[in-house]
Amino acid sequence: MAAYPGYLDSSRSGRLKELAAGLMKLLKDCTVCPHHCHVNRQKGELGFCRAGLEVEIGGYGPHFGEEPPLVGRGGSGTIFFSHCNLGCVFCQNFDISRGHHGEKVSLEKLARIMLSLQARGCHNINLVTPSHYVPQIIAALAIAAARGLRLPLVYNCGGYEEKATLEQIEGLIDIYMPDFKYAEPDVGKRLSHVPDYPQVAKEAIKEMQRQVGDLQVDEEGIARRGLIIRHLVLPGGLAGTREVMEFIAREISPYAYINVMNQYYPASEAYRYGPLSRRITREEFKEALEAARRASPHFRLAE
Repeated sequence: MAAYPGYLDSSRSGRLKELAAGLMKLLKDCTVCPHHCHVNRQKGELGFCRAGLEVEIGGYGPHFGEEPPLVGRGGSGTIFFSHCNLGCVFCQNFDISRGHHGEKVSLEKLARIMLSLQARGCHNINLVTPSHYVPQIIAALAIAAARGLRLPLVYNCGGYEEKATLEQIEGLIDIYMPDFKYAEPDVGKRLSHVPDYPQVAKEAIKEMQRQVGDLQVDEEGIARRGLIIRHLVLPGGLAGTREVMEFIAREISPYAYINVMNQYYPASEAYRYGPLSRRITREEFKEALEAARRASPHFRLAE
């Protein structure tokens, strides 16, 4: 039987350390995310995400506002990574995602942070916006696992992921939690500065589902392994909720665990983008939930 969490076997065999070294080489000609900026981050060159070689974090600690299967009694051990490979005009954490707020940490310190969250009783290590730091995260994980880290990893991302990178870290991530933001390419281009968002997100989420399957929880309802999909409902139907839900039901799983979120509010540059200048209405959220239920009556919708 495979060890749990998934990275333990790789840690014991030495594969984790070898994989980390290989991933770090990608930073010389960065193709870690779908932007394929081809900058040398090891020499300080910056691409779309504006993240360099050193990891920057906006904070860490037990978080009790995540989905119930992640929180339990001890909370989700979140680490908020600075910078982002999306440029969402309505980002609610723009100080962190734009790199205005953050602390540079060594791989050693990042490993210690993971271990400290475990010591505080968290149920998992929740990597928030990890896409542009995958090599560094795996390198820190190798250190932490060798020192006794035993918590499952949550890959909490915006959905704009490089499939080849995901394939390399197969078996290391226990819980994938991507956003599925938009159904239409032009909306992704206008609101997040990525014209190929739907195509990339679909392929990435398919790969995540292949690796971990539907969400599994233990006897206390705490997530052990699987996929959680987030979808933020936007004003004026901009997110394309019906199309998103139908894709999930058809090509991911009719039993998917989905958080249809109603907490949109205008932030960052949203006031300059027409419908984004207001919150969603009750009717818009009701329609989004109905779209999810029509797509599959078996979806597990987060409460």
